[in-house]
Amino acid sequence: MKGASAVVDELVGPIVAALDLDLWGCELVRQGKYSLIRIYIDKESGIDISDCERVSRQVSAVFDVEEPIAGEYTLEVSSPGLERPLFRLSQFQQYVGDEIQLRVKRPQDGRKNFKGDLVRVGDNGIFLSIDGKEFEFQHSDIDKANLIY
Repeated sequence: MKGASAVVDELVGPIVAALDLDLWGCELVRQGKYSLIRIYIDKESGIDISDCERVSRQVSAVFDVEEPIAGEYTLEVSSPGLERPLFRLSQFQQYVGDEIQLRVKRPQDGRKNFKGDLVRVGDNGIFLSIDGKEFEFQHSDIDKANLIY
């Protein structure tokens, strides 16, 4: 059975593509009985508020029919911004050499939060240089990652 986050991603992708935009990623944040759905969109020339409004209207209409989230939710649509979250390995690849921060699902070397320079991207994960030492993180173990501006 697919998780709610995967279902949201599958529903949102075609909607965003039909509007000639790129789906950068989705986040589903549970807050008690409420949920927050964040949708990040982008395009080469940049997005504006009208792009966010169009996506929000279309996604809301589909969610009203499909009901991918049980209970009440708030929908946010925005640009990924300067400190953009990184969801897919292909996105990490674009930022090799840049500083990123990430949180892992299970402690690694006794901690869950890391900040360092993205050295390279492998088939299943990324490599960060932290204080001159290289660390490997499997993509499946990364809970959250973003650029540092």
